[in-house]
Amino acid sequence: MIRVSNVVKYHGDARVLDGASLDVQKGQVAALVGPSGSGKSTLLRCINGLEEFQEGTVGVGETLALVGGETPPRDTLLRLRRTVGMVFQQFNLFPHMTVLKNVMSGPIYALGKPAAEAEATAKRWLDRVGLAEKHAAKPAQLSGGQQQRVAIARALAVNPAAILFDEPTSALDPKMSAEVMRVIDDLADDQSLQVAMVIVTHDLPAVKRIADVVHLLGQGRVIYSGPAAEAFAPGGPASTLE
Repeated sequence: MIRVSNVVKYHGDARVLDGASLDVQKGQVAALVGPSGSGKSTLLRCINGLEEFQEGTVGVGETLALVGGETPPRDTLLRLRRTVGMVFQQFNLFPHMTVLKNVMSGPIYALGKPAAEAEATAKRWLDRVGLAEKHAAKPAQLSGGQQQRVAIARALAVNPAAILFDEPTSALDPKMSAEVMRVIDDLADDQSLQVAMVIVTHDLPAVKRIADVVHLLGQGRVIYSGPAAEAFAPGGPASTLE
């Protein structure tokens, strides 16, 4: 579903990604872990076309490809955004819209769905993330954890083939973080979804619980890819992060 090959990314003179490579399969839950500054969030943003990179390739599905050193065509980016959902650290909800309208926006504006169909889809996903009673609320009326759950519902409402989570609980207190992780746990356990999930997080207990595979980054490279149990075993490649 996602293929990252030898991606190199500079921020100014700093080489943030130094030949990063990984694969994520359909239906797989993959975690990107590593120390701060290792390039995790930058790599995630390269996958979704939010960051251009200088070398390497990113492939999504059978037909979508981003090539290092090239500005992606607008139609490629549009197709990519319809295929890959993104959940950000800071929610990025539309403050003037109700919760329901926020979640409806993707099906209407990205997929061209009729309003009635988009509304039914939005209500189904809001119910799934535990916010059935908040359809008419504005984002400012919600807690941080509730806003992030709306953001997850919005990402899923376009029926993506993959969904990327960029430190989804980093802006939340422990109680709200637990709310959001329960939703992500539920999605990870749902075999019927068949959505590739990639999560960048420092919540290592959550990684151990939900990840099928762990990709450990160090100095801009993927230095280990394998099962979480192996990664975090005593003396394992990721054990020093705990």
